[in-house]
Order: sequence, then C-alpha cells, then structure tokens
Amino acid sequence: MLSLVSSKKVSCHRVLLKLSGEALQSENESICHNIVRELAAEIKKAHALRFHMGIVVGGGNIWRGHMAEKSGMDRANADYMGMLATVINGLALQDALEKQGVHTRVMTSIDMRNVAEPFIRRRAMRHLEKGRVVIFVAGTGNPYFTTDTTAALRAAEIGASMLLKATKVDGIYDKDPKKHPDARRFKTISYTDALQKRLQVMDSAAFSLCMDNKIPIMVFDMFKKGNICRAVSGKTVGTLVGDTPSRHV
Repeated sequence: MLSLVSSKKVSCHRVLLKLSGEALQSENESICHNIVRELAAEIKKAHALRFHMGIVVGGGNIWRGHMAEKSGMDRANADYMGMLATVINGLALQDALEKQGVHTRVMTSIDMRNVAEPFIRRRAMRHLEKGRVVIFVAGTGNPYFTTDTTAALRAAEIGASMLLKATKVDGIYDKDPKKHPDARRFKTISYTDALQKRLQVMDSAAFSLCMDNKIPIMVFDMFKKGNICRAVSGKTVGTLVGDTPSRHV
C-alpha cells in the first residue's frame, strides 16, 4: 500500500480526482443520469473516508476540440467550446452529489458568476477545509491546455497528495491493448519512462507538472465498483506513476 502522507504541510490528506467526460456518457446519451448517479455514490463513499477531495472533469462526451480543429475550426475557439462543455458536466455531477447529501462547490476558470464560483485558490482551499467536494471546471481558462494539465495544476495548487486519473481502462499498458493482445500493464512506471515512451494516458505537460511537484498519479478503472475508494485509500488498483522503477504486473 502506498502512503498518502505528503511532505507538504496540509491539515488533511487531499486528493485530486480526474474524470473524463466520456465516462459520463452512455451509448444513447451524452450525459447518462444513471451513470452520473452511480459515480456520485462512489465519490460519496470515498469522501466519507475524510479526505479533502477536488475533482476535475473533462468535456469529451459533449465536445472534442481537437476533432473540431481537424475539421477546420480555429483551435482556440474549439478549446473554449470544450471548456464550456466541462462546465455542463461539472453542474451535472454537482447535482448528483448534492442529491446524495454531499456538499459541493463548482469553481470555474472562466467567469460566469450566475452559474459557478470563480476559481480563487484560497477560496477553494477554504471549501476543502470545510469538507466540501470542489469541482474544478473550464480547464485552466486558456486554450491549448488539456483537462489533464488542469488536473495536475489544481492538484499542485491545493497541495494534493495524489492525482487519481479515473479512466475506462485498468491502468497503463506498454502498447494499445485493443490492438495488441500481448500488451502488458505496468504496475508502476516512473515519470521519466511515462514521458519518454509518450504514453497516451496523459499529456506530457501533465506528467511534467506532477513530476516537478512530486505528485504521484494513479491510473485506474473507474467502472469497477469500489475502485475510487481503494485509490483514495492509497491502494494500487491500476498503475502508479511516480518516483519508482517501472515494472509490469
């Protein structure tokens, strides 16, 4: 088991959970309310372990900026549209969490005060100290940055002990397991190897931010029941990226 004790002086262990927008969708719905409710129930259980929890949610279920760019759209405009998509997902997740009794705040990097609070680091820290789940939306507020980079940035800003990247796969593989039956999953992998191998689980800016700030990353399957709680508790349920030798399962 990996200890979540950080060298940073925080009053309580903090984690940053990164959710992909695609995780919220079903075959027929861009936002599946049953999936969001089940996800909120898992987050509630993890939050009950008395961790400070921040969440960054993507917007790929609604809009994918890089796909629009390939169709000829200006990259900056496409990215701003993607940021707005994350706001929609954040509000959906907030609604599901609050219906289950979890006090939640949505904080946005783009000013829209009638919808969500503006992101102010000290205010976010105060919400966390009061036991509220804080959902960070609208990315960094700037185009050309992914929500993975946003997750790494917010994790550093709130002094998180770990970045938990919840995905549709059960960890990081040495090659695409959908195309290669002999693909092997890493149990642990170093930041350097993750960067050099150009693994597509997170972008290089996110890996670099975590490496520079010594924030371990856990990549795991969010759809396996109980995995969020296990990951928050520090159990290796997927692949751990950090200052550790790389080894396969």
